[in-house]
Amino acid sequence: MPLFPLGTVLFPGGTLPLQIFETRYVDLVKRCMRDGSPFGVVLILDGREARQNERDRPPQIATVGTCARIVDFTELANGLLGITAHGERRFRVLGAEEQQDHLLLGQVVELDDPPYAPVPAESDALVEILRQLLEYPEVNQLGIEADFDDARSVAGRLADLLPVDPRFKQSLLEQDDPLICLAELERLVHAMQERTNG
Repeated sequence: MPLFPLGTVLFPGGTLPLQIFETRYVDLVKRCMRDGSPFGVVLILDGREARQNERDRPPQIATVGTCARIVDFTELANGLLGITAHGERRFRVLGAEEQQDHLLLGQVVELDDPPYAPVPAESDALVEILRQLLEYPEVNQLGIEADFDDARSVAGRLADLLPVDPRFKQSLLEQDDPLICLAELERLVHAMQERTNG
């Protein structure tokens, strides 16, 4: 699977807008749109995605990522190609090699979806925060959908939208229990509220 290393994390069910300008990724987008095939979004742990010179080494990437399928594209006002990708299944990277054009190709295996779990009553505050976030005009125009009864959906959409460290998001992506994800997000939101009120 072609891999797109980024400084952000995509969750299953999430929406990711991207600006495409490097030739390798323009070619990747064309191929994915022609074939209807996905690409993999993986978090950069060390290094940078864009090459400054030939001596730059490939970035170190997380071993769990998300399959992304292009659902919309447009030419942006700045002349770049804009795409919107939708997150599907998680996968584990077993190995990756770089092609001549510096595109990373990963040997991946899909991971099982976390089990369905209803949102517990004690997480109602998180559901309300998510509802409020989805009402912001900038968020609303992205067309993000959430199932407020499904712990996986609530945790994923909150992790998508909250301004938190990508490595924290990555730890949630790798977690198989959505109730643990909700508990981690509750701790995070509580800490954010304490800092705001303090």
